[in-house]
Amino acid sequence: MNDNQLLRQQLTELLQKSYAHVYFEQAIEGLDLKSIGTQVPHLPYTIWQLAEHIRIAQQDMLNFSENKNYQPLNWPEDYWPKEAAPENEQEWQNTLAEIKKSRSVFTALINDEQLDLLKPFPHGEGQSLFREAVMIIDHLSYHTGQIVLIRRLLENWKG
Repeated sequence: MNDNQLLRQQLTELLQKSYAHVYFEQAIEGLDLKSIGTQVPHLPYTIWQLAEHIRIAQQDMLNFSENKNYQPLNWPEDYWPKEAAPENEQEWQNTLAEIKKSRSVFTALINDEQLDLLKPFPHGEGQSLFREAVMIIDHLSYHTGQIVLIRRLLENWKG
């Protein structure tokens, strides 16, 4: 295995699971709809808002990576839902499915050997596929930790 293949493999593993801490699927496992939308005092977001933010931002990073005609979203209003909770269980499940789907599509990009991981995108300001992969990994990890914190504060965490 050459260095390029090894880098792709390691990025893929970091996108799909975690080694040093809880990964996203573990953090949301067993959540009920009430907990998802519960506002904890002194925190500006609910678990729902964090998950929906992850979905939106991750899809945005994927769009940026795939589309030379990318149009940026407005920060912060386009990245955060206003509602504290999903309308129903189906909306929650759709968000989770979209997070998984965009991560899967991005993983396929990472593993496309026709694409240079380090070559800057022509439509960016030096960003590359590697940078966007690291951003997705970092972003998902950061907000997963926040989800775990909220679950601890709600006394809804057994980790």
